[in-house]
Amino acid sequence: MTPELSWVESANDPECGFGLENLPWCRFNGGRLGVRAGDFVLDLADIGLSAYDREQVYQALHVSSARPHPTLIPVNSVAYELPYTIGDYTDFYASIHHATNVGKLFRPDSPLLPNYRHLPVAYHGRASSVVISGTDVRRPWGQLSEGKFGASQQLDYELELGIWIGEGNTLGSPVPILEAGQKIAGFCLVNDWSARDIQRWEYQPLGPFLGKSFATSVSPWVVVPETLKPYRLGTSERDETLSYLTPPGHSFDITLEVWVNGARTCRSNTRDLFWTCEQMIAHHTSNGCNLRIGDLLASGTVSGSAEDSKGCLLESGLPFLKDGDEVVLLGYAKSPRLPKISFGECRGRVLPALENYF
Repeated sequence: MTPELSWVESANDPECGFGLENLPWCRFNGGRLGVRAGDFVLDLADIGLSAYDREQVYQALHVSSARPHPTLIPVNSVAYELPYTIGDYTDFYASIHHATNVGKLFRPDSPLLPNYRHLPVAYHGRASSVVISGTDVRRPWGQLSEGKFGASQQLDYELELGIWIGEGNTLGSPVPILEAGQKIAGFCLVNDWSARDIQRWEYQPLGPFLGKSFATSVSPWVVVPETLKPYRLGTSERDETLSYLTPPGHSFDITLEVWVNGARTCRSNTRDLFWTCEQMIAHHTSNGCNLRIGDLLASGTVSGSAEDSKGCLLESGLPFLKDGDEVVLLGYAKSPRLPKISFGECRGRVLPALENYF
């Protein structure tokens, strides 16, 4: 497939991932909306378009465009903001490899709980502490064990795919799985920072709380579903899946990576997720729960079967994060016959814990 060319030269680099086939949007510089082409951001207000006017934006950036070329802003010179006001954040547990690896640490003989293959397990996260890529993350304090309160010594990252909700549903009206894909506005990268020592002591019996709620980082670019259509994969139905979760929808061939201080610690792929985005949405709303525009869903840690595809330090056995460590998540869909689609990066640096604040 020959990619279409843009008058933005850097967008034509096949390794860039931000050509005309992608054009993800972002919010920046005080609420302005922009689209990325190559190494630049196009301020949509300058050409009188919105992020939903994709065909017109495409034409404006095409090499054959007769429009006057608008001013472009280098991607490294803008201040990125959250693309939506996030009302709610839900984190799933959709990777069976991650669930198995973590389960083996606590239940070696029976790592998967009985419900795992029957429903997309999730917990309700903290929307107020979701931050944009580039925001520093402070090491949290918390209860570490009985009678011990202090700074976490087991700070971890989690490599996840994020799903932005672009269309809500009415309270009391579940979303049928055949309509679930229509609710997705786009995708991003998510780092669900985790304090494992705090989490381990607190999570029984109600699940994660302070071990997770101190920070979650997201990448600034909203990659819209239509750009990923060439990378959609078919999924097979499983006998144990109930009818409201079938047909399962699509998985994606998206490579995800983690880099810590310039060294890669993980490479995995969303094709290994056990549950699809459509199944997550259908299950989330099956009791009538209403989703709203700007809600964020996350896949949970994306891990594979290979040793270097474990999406968190708890799984890999590598040392936990130190103060000053910088974690960078990358994501891209790439094939020899298709244009590369990049998600950009999700970056965060660990700040030291506060000194005896109490």
